[in-house]
Amino acid sequence: MRLPARLPLLALAALLALATAACETAPPPAAAELARRPPAGIEATLQRYVDDGRIAGAAALVLRDGQPVYEGAVGWSDKEAGRRMRADTIFRIASQSKAITSAAILILAEDGKLRLDDPVSRTIPAFAHTTVAGDGGAAAPARRPILLRDLLTHTAGISYGTDEAVADAYRARGLGSAAGYGWYLADKDEDVCATMERLATLPFVAQPGERWVYGYNTDILGCVVERASGRSLDAFVRERIAGPLGMRDTQFFLPPAQRERLAAVYASGDDGRAVRAPDGALGQGDYIDGPRRAFSGGAGLLSTARDYARFLEAIRRGGELDGVRILSPRSAESMHTAQTGALYPEPGMGFGYGFEVTERAGAHAPDGAGAFGWGGAYGTLYRVDPASRTVMVLMLQLIPNDTDIHEAFRDAAYRSVADGATAAPASARR
Repeated sequence: MRLPARLPLLALAALLALATAACETAPPPAAAELARRPPAGIEATLQRYVDDGRIAGAAALVLRDGQPVYEGAVGWSDKEAGRRMRADTIFRIASQSKAITSAAILILAEDGKLRLDDPVSRTIPAFAHTTVAGDGGAAAPARRPILLRDLLTHTAGISYGTDEAVADAYRARGLGSAAGYGWYLADKDEDVCATMERLATLPFVAQPGERWVYGYNTDILGCVVERASGRSLDAFVRERIAGPLGMRDTQFFLPPAQRERLAAVYASGDDGRAVRAPDGALGQGDYIDGPRRAFSGGAGLLSTARDYARFLEAIRRGGELDGVRILSPRSAESMHTAQTGALYPEPGMGFGYGFEVTERAGAHAPDGAGAFGWGGAYGTLYRVDPASRTVMVLMLQLIPNDTDIHEAFRDAAYRSVADGATAAPASARR
């Protein structure tokens, strides 16, 4: 503010007082003004959640044309132990396992070991006569066999056993969960096929092919992989997917010597701040010291941001990366081509063989048509946008996750890609 040189001192004081009061009482900037301000970058966005105490830490990687737009880590992998988050920290990826297991099924189909229209009972005879729960709780025979294709698209009618009509029966057989976490199998002292054979004796919640129902479908596929290949799911993933792609840290259970690389699990508290989850199932879990027997194809893998981005980049490139091919272009494309028609419950979206797919631009803002992805129960997230040749991976360990960090990360990632950023920050080298 520029003032006349001969303004009386009293007037000057009054004017300064008015100016100060105006500054103190000025309303916050309008939304339009805020929209014109430069948006925060990826690292600043993630760091804000750490600073606010809503997450302990996170690692993220964004690729365009296979090159890093951003790779970094913020906060803590274990705050109580004083371990900083690193780009190579290992995370429980839960349902991000589904896409890898689905790829394993397609590999076996290309090997001629199975067909997608095979009934599940061809490899797991216990599924020859399945039932569906009725309105009164009575179970009726399924009207047709469950096919491998139904499991890949989650249209087999198989839930996680938390629905009221079947919950009691599932809990009585060691499946489902009163807390809604029926997907957790790492504490089971039996192989996954034994668990899935027991599942086959329980009623499902919809007829095959009539509804999209999220549940044990991909765990059943994990057993199919074992039966059709003669290998454990762990060995098959290592030999046919993780090993060839250089995913050195993707596995079902962590060797005890590497326990300090596994991020601790936190939970959103009532005040929105992250608190350390307890030991045991659904907290820190059984991924190091547990029975180490149940290879859960639906929710059991551990991985890093770098590893999972390599898998996604291979799918984006048609099944090949760095001269190594794990799938044919046709099979890779089928994974992110919607196969569910009108059965998928989200308007403008669909589900392929392992991935949710954006069919209409704007249906999953800010994704464009053809983008695909999913996430995991511990707070992990990924999106692939073929149109912009972009892969985005966010890793954290927060269950339940009562934050909006997924939306904030995705927005910041798309802005960074649009801005053409190419330099990875110093945090990537931690």
